[in-house]
Amino acid sequence: MPEAAVDASDDLWPAIRREAQRAAAADPLFGKTLAGAILTHDDFAAALADLIGRRLGSRAERARFTSFSRDAFHDEPDLIEAAGRDLAAIARRDPAVTDLLPPLLHYKGYIALQAWRVSNWLWRHDRRDAALLFQNEASNLLQVSIHPAASIGSAVYLDHATGIVIGANVVIGDDVTILQNVSIGRSSELPARSPRIGRGVYIGAGASILGDISIGDLAKIGAGTVVTGDVPAGCTAVGNPARLTNCPETVSAA
Repeated sequence: MPEAAVDASDDLWPAIRREAQRAAAADPLFGKTLAGAILTHDDFAAALADLIGRRLGSRAERARFTSFSRDAFHDEPDLIEAAGRDLAAIARRDPAVTDLLPPLLHYKGYIALQAWRVSNWLWRHDRRDAALLFQNEASNLLQVSIHPAASIGSAVYLDHATGIVIGANVVIGDDVTILQNVSIGRSSELPARSPRIGRGVYIGAGASILGDISIGDLAKIGAGTVVTGDVPAGCTAVGNPARLTNCPETVSAA
């Protein structure tokens, strides 16, 4: 069974370490990087906190971002469970990878999402300034801006990720895939409420989803589509303004 098939959190960290050991043996120069990023850590939470610190913090501030992340993962182990499901989801959905180590080390969308998980924990614990600092640094350095007050499930994949903007109070379900340059947030009209994205939704590059609307489970949003109305479960929305296609018969007949 390939390492990418690993889902259970208890199996994830040993699988990542095995991949790192093989990579280090194959390339001793790269092995020095792997030693610091993976092999010196006791568990997935410690390694992920360190990676977040490396990606978001300058040399002077790296320890602060790492410390915030460690605090969040220690206080709420579900964050690490979700991070593991996110990583396994990339390995399942992305045909360009077959292992866990490359997306963990190199996919900025993955690190941006985990940094958001820490910022959301800070937000919910009334540490709003620190939460917004995480959002700001992820936006500046990773080109992904997710408001700490958003709500995002697990097994979520931010593919390529550059230019993704997710606003406050947006709700995103499990197993969602979001490509680059996607905007999800409130519209300019009142009431200023945010979209709700169901389970298993696919959102193509450059799409905009705006306003007090719902995107049903397993719906697909085409590249460049502008969605300002509800999309029923299982339907595909394309165009600007969005039109529905490929809907299940039960929806079409409604």
